[in-house]
Amino acid sequence: MSKAVFTPIGELDHVEQEQELRLLEDIDLTITVELGRTTLTLKEILELKPQSVIRLEKLAGEPVDVFVNNNKVARGEVVVLEDNFGVRILEIVPKSKRVQE
Repeated sequence: MSKAVFTPIGELDHVEQEQELRLLEDIDLTITVELGRTTLTLKEILELKPQSVIRLEKLAGEPVDVFVNNNKVARGEVVVLEDNFGVRILEIVPKSKRVQE
């Protein structure tokens, strides 16, 4: 028979927080990067064809918005990694501003 081993009371909060985070590690989240927006009329949309260009309301080189489950959480810049696009995070949106938006 072995002796029971207990975590010291002062360490319980830390252990509980780690366990809570581990419970969430395998949850999938949707990340969306918004390059820009614009408004088009139905007529303009119906006139789109291959090679059409849609002008966005953001300037080239301006930071893009990063959303997690439709909540803006960061701003970043578009980068190219080999043949893929990526986003380098430049700024995390403070929690107080995430709640307002």
